Amino acid sequence: MTEHSVDCELCSGDGGEILHRAEKFRVVLVDDPLYPGFCRVIWNDHVKEMTDLPIADRSTLMAAVCKVESVVRAVMQPEKINLASLGNMTPHVHWHVIPRYLDDAHFPSPVWAQAQRQPLPASHAQRQALLGALRSAISEQF
Repeated sequence: MTEHSVDCELCSGDGGEILHRAEKFRVVLVDDPLYPGFCRVIWNDHVKEMTDLPIADRSTLMAAVCKVESVVRAVMQPEKINLASLGNMTPHVHWHVIPRYLDDAHFPSPVWAQAQRQPLPASHAQRQALLGALRSAISEQF
């Protein structure tokens, strides 16, 4: 049985453009204009902490996070990948998979820090152009 919280935005909405939906989790593309390729792996049931999941479910979720990271790395060719599971604003288990570049708005700081620069328009457009390939590659991976 699926548990949901009425007040949780990840229970009441998809959390982004669905790229893959499995029984226990979904992979979404986040509509973040500064970070093309920013994905989330979201547990479908309302669970607050990773350790609230049975060990087998933790393994399932982390395997999905690693698959998404691998695909984002292969397609988007970032300098670095940031993985984050914060949940301070949305206490629902989900992982951020964020491609990072030397010229992005926040590098080397976290994407939630104060911006240090404007992204270079040509670099940004090149990354935007890869989103179709990213969508296809994630679909193929699962």
